[in-house]
Amino acid sequence: MNLPFNMLKPAKLVPLTLIALTLIASACGNKPTESAGGTATPKSGATAPAASSAASPAASPTAAPKQWSKAPDMTIDPSKTYQAEVTTSKGSFTIDLFAKEAPKTVNNFVFLSKEGFYNNVTFHRIIKTFMIQTGDPLGTGRGGPGYKFADELKTTHKYEPGIVAMANSGPNTNGSQFFICSGEDCAKNLNPQPNYSIFGKVTAEGMATIAKIAETPVEMGGESTPSKPKEKVTINAIDIKEK
Repeated sequence: MNLPFNMLKPAKLVPLTLIALTLIASACGNKPTESAGGTATPKSGATAPAASSAASPAASPTAAPKQWSKAPDMTIDPSKTYQAEVTTSKGSFTIDLFAKEAPKTVNNFVFLSKEGFYNNVTFHRIIKTFMIQTGDPLGTGRGGPGYKFADELKTTHKYEPGIVAMANSGPNTNGSQFFICSGEDCAKNLNPQPNYSIFGKVTAEGMATIAKIAETPVEMGGESTPSKPKEKVTINAIDIKEK
């Protein structure tokens, strides 16, 4: 993806002229990207596509990730308030979800979170001054839930530290991968061309955890700038709160 690295092959992001931020294993760029996922199947346990050797790797989970043949039906109420309490191996943080402005995207995130899809998933791509990317059950930048859904780009929000948005591999290729802006390069590189659906923002109290994750040492992987974590950083669980 090119999500800044959407789950499978997020869109392409460039925090610096030398930084290529494509989630796609083979993609090079400065944007969040996600490598496209594999064939969607209606049952859990379907095998996800193999990651390209150029993708930023992370240890793949032992069990095959859940897969679905289509995006989830709308179950949230856009008039209500939703929060996601995220517990990671480096601390916790809370995301205020923008249900009114991005109902399809928030609905998808809530669905996957309640299904436990994100449990034990790694932050497979980290660029301190730009963003931290996660949501790929394969940990390679090429995994996803087995389906794609449309962008929701009309928003009053701008990319800035704390903003949460979908990674993708092009228009309307959202799946499960998402990224969290962790530095000024996110705004600098993404606001000129807002191609990633913004669906939430980390609360002020949680930004210390985002900073810890962004500080994770990285090395060269399949990109022109170091972004492959040298240590495993995972999402332990996501708890959705509705008001």
